[in-house]
Amino acid sequence: MGNCIICGTPVDGEICESHEEDVVFDFHGNAPSQLSPGRYYRGTVDGYADFGVFVDIGDHVTGLLHRSELEQRLESLDWEPGDDVFVQVLDVRDNDNVDLGWSIRQREREFRGKLIDTGDTEKRPEDVDSGADEAASSDDESETDSAADDATTSSASESESDGAGAPSASETVAAGSGSVATESAVASTPSTDDGADAESEPALNRTTVDSIDSQVGSVVRLEGEITGVRQTSGPTVFELRDETATVECAAFEEAGVRAYPAVEIEDVVALEGEVERHHGDLQVETETLEILEDDARETVKDRLESAIEREARPADADLLADHEAVTAVEDGIADAATAIRRAVMEARPVVVRHSATADGYVAGAAIERAVLPLIREKHTREDAEYHYFERRPLDGRVYDMDDATNDVTSMLEARDRHGEQLPLVVLVDAGSTVESVDSYDLLSLYDAETVVIDDSRADDEVADAVSVAVAPSLDGVDVSDLTSTALAANVAAHVNDDVRADLEHLPAVSYWEDTPEDYTDLASEAGYDETALSERREAVALEAYYQSYKDKRELIIDLLFDGSEAATSRDGDLAAHVSEQFRAKLETELETARENLETEDVDGVTVALLDTDAFMHRYNFPTTTLLLDALHRRQRDEGPFVTLGLGDDELHVRATESVDVRELGDTIADAASNAGVSVVGGQDGHIEFLPGERDAVRTAALEALGELLA
Repeated sequence: MGNCIICGTPVDGEICESHEEDVVFDFHGNAPSQLSPGRYYRGTVDGYADFGVFVDIGDHVTGLLHRSELEQRLESLDWEPGDDVFVQVLDVRDNDNVDLGWSIRQREREFRGKLIDTGDTEKRPEDVDSGADEAASSDDESETDSAADDATTSSASESESDGAGAPSASETVAAGSGSVATESAVASTPSTDDGADAESEPALNRTTVDSIDSQVGSVVRLEGEITGVRQTSGPTVFELRDETATVECAAFEEAGVRAYPAVEIEDVVALEGEVERHHGDLQVETETLEILEDDARETVKDRLESAIEREARPADADLLADHEAVTAVEDGIADAATAIRRAVMEARPVVVRHSATADGYVAGAAIERAVLPLIREKHTREDAEYHYFERRPLDGRVYDMDDATNDVTSMLEARDRHGEQLPLVVLVDAGSTVESVDSYDLLSLYDAETVVIDDSRADDEVADAVSVAVAPSLDGVDVSDLTSTALAANVAAHVNDDVRADLEHLPAVSYWEDTPEDYTDLASEAGYDETALSERREAVALEAYYQSYKDKRELIIDLLFDGSEAATSRDGDLAAHVSEQFRAKLETELETARENLETEDVDGVTVALLDTDAFMHRYNFPTTTLLLDALHRRQRDEGPFVTLGLGDDELHVRATESVDVRELGDTIADAASNAGVSVVGGQDGHIEFLPGERDAVRTAALEALGELLA
């Protein structure tokens, strides 16, 4: 019996239940099950993943601080591996995974006390015999099965981050047998006098990654390319790709020490090890790892390249529908699909960047729908789809230097922290104009490939700046009846023909009006009538606005695709429910806009002008572009009609006749030479200017429209 260190209440231990959360604990136990949910612990940052931060609690347990538990964006954290942090243990699952929560207190002095959690009880720091602990730790490490203990006690880290455990006692002996065939790798594996016996054993026949599922418990030999290397608090995890698939291979030197330090990404290797299942994931516990050179290396490289060439090019596939603008770029669609398939087979991440509009989200979701099954097929990790595919919405339809700098920073961090290869960046419904060229140049300096899929009137410079451009306007094709989704869905069908049926309704979802009949017929055959299509379009448009920088993967899947239990809520269809909110919010803004339109005749052209700063709620739905689109559709007359949205420093144009916004901007710039006029987004973009010259821009814009449309 003792007294609470804070309030003095008699307790069994050192802290009463009501003050347990006021104390920070140092964990001296050796198993996740010894942690106490609800308590706050001192931890050490182990590393980052797309879904959160791995934190070591003491020396033997690692937990996951999921990004949803953070009070700021994961990308904005300035924690480095090894930094001390304070976290709360939320839960210890049956499989020993540890869920962590954020602590608003990130300094020890902000807690009211400090205790040691020994795993069995709590003690005051002054009562802990550090010498005895160190001796016990030394004794533990001398046991022959210490590596296996490490694997068990760090299971949370291994299941969420490593996908691998430390070797068993027998594997530790095998790793020490000296059976390493290259001088470059021998430094990481201690040799013994048993090396000659190991070398005299019959050589294993090579197997392939796609066949090891039936060889769990057996020792296999794999040959392939290293596509990823990451160091964990336990083993080093190598990602190996052969001609069939990719698997993670754990190699253990000692806890936190790099095994086989000479082995790097793009090395061609021969690896022998035992196939295991670790929390559902296949992995290989490495016994020997040899860097191949000369003829042996070229043999494997040729085998890999032949397999990629054979699989990357999609089989001959028909387009989803007969659409002239899409047919014009059929070869480009096949090239884009090949680039995406090749990235998956080479274990390179695929990053899709798209505009935060209904068309952008649906187009990006089409690519996602095709790629994720291929990633699952080619990787043995169950969470591979979260590591090798990402959608990142853009603020607009220009891929600017801010976006490119963010992507380069992310990919370099992923390479340095997690040993990932550089990604393939796919721009959808964005990035086809000259304003994005500098950004592509930055990516190309790091040899990152780029693909552009866009329905805008593109600039020729983009075709030279990217690896593949799917932009029909570059071939002189009329794109007035085209959406980016119509292009992206066809690319997706070529990437993975198995999901074609899932994609057939998506082009029709992306059209606000004048949907090509072939696409409505295709959607009808897939079971989507006009109401179902409009509900999905409106629901995605609304959700695209909220948290616009996030992919909202699961929500978008539920809105667009059938077969999900979450797609139907208690109150009825999810898309129908969300679309009701869309219509209510849009109608409220439209009513205000219509009442405040200024309409005038300019040389026979009817121009309706809306002061978007004065008569729109700037931070509420809908966006300026979406409101102007809806307003223009409902207000236009039989003759030439233009809707202008004039803000404090931006001018947006909607017209019944084709208007080259870049030409309009040049004309306005000549008339208002002090307005700092510039065009963003090319011929289909918008005009920016200095706020102080707003009146001059307005006058010049009306005069210019009269000249251009007369």
